[in-house]
Amino acid sequence: MSDKPGNQTPNTPDVSETELRRMKVDELRQEARNENIEGTSGMRKEELVKEVANARSHVDGRSKDEEAASGREETGTTRDGGKNKPNDRPGNQTPNTPDVSETELRRMKVDELRQEAKDEKIPGASGMRKEELVKEVANARSHGDDGGGQDEGDGSEEGDLGAGPEGGKIRYGDASSKSLKYSQEVTSTEDEPEREGRSLATTHHEVIRQWAEERGGVPATVEGTEHDDHLGVLRFDFGGDDSNLRHVSWEEWFNTFDLRRLNFIYQEQRTDGSQSNFFRLENPEREDA
Repeated sequence: MSDKPGNQTPNTPDVSETELRRMKVDELRQEARNENIEGTSGMRKEELVKEVANARSHVDGRSKDEEAASGREETGTTRDGGKNKPNDRPGNQTPNTPDVSETELRRMKVDELRQEAKDEKIPGASGMRKEELVKEVANARSHGDDGGGQDEGDGSEEGDLGAGPEGGKIRYGDASSKSLKYSQEVTSTEDEPEREGRSLATTHHEVIRQWAEERGGVPATVEGTEHDDHLGVLRFDFGGDDSNLRHVSWEEWFNTFDLRRLNFIYQEQRTDGSQSNFFRLENPEREDA
């Protein structure tokens, strides 16, 4: 029934989810961006279909009165004589931030706001929606203006860790496993598994960070396996009962990951579609990681 032509979204006569499902994931993400939908990089295909269909339905379903009201809001004019609404007036709506304008920030696209957030070293920007980005960027700028922000080097993480030295590509060597050979290579946060239960492999820092944090994972090392000043066995703490794990920063974790030339082999989902926590680290130069 989900494949019948036409529309499966109530109250959206001109929006066809079937047509959307025929599009590729990258095309759907672009459609979502065009509709100013936030958080598209972390969405799967069905989520993108629903969000794009919903966004289009709201546009198609708006009455002329709503459109007129929308136009007035954008220009800051209302029916009561041209006064600006509190959230639409030019200038600043953040207390104690006289030089920071949330209104100006709201006029920016989500991708532009994410870049601003990264420039301000705001952690977790890749997963934030537009209004969260507006608030965080405004807050960061206000702290920058008054000198009250966090000092560099206080352990806070950047919003996007980037691809790493290999650009996300798999590292190969004489001891590369068969698992690595048959895994799908992931080199971008935009890449999707070819199917549920697919074995994936990457060295992309942000891909790995997002995968772990989506599962509540914290970068860690196994106590007692350290070598001089270097971390020992790398793990993630998913909140279990393993008392041998010591939490470390992402910077420390990835410095060791790259120094040892490791690959990250993992799953997004099991074959039944449920979320998978499976991963292992492999050194292609030797059997043990």
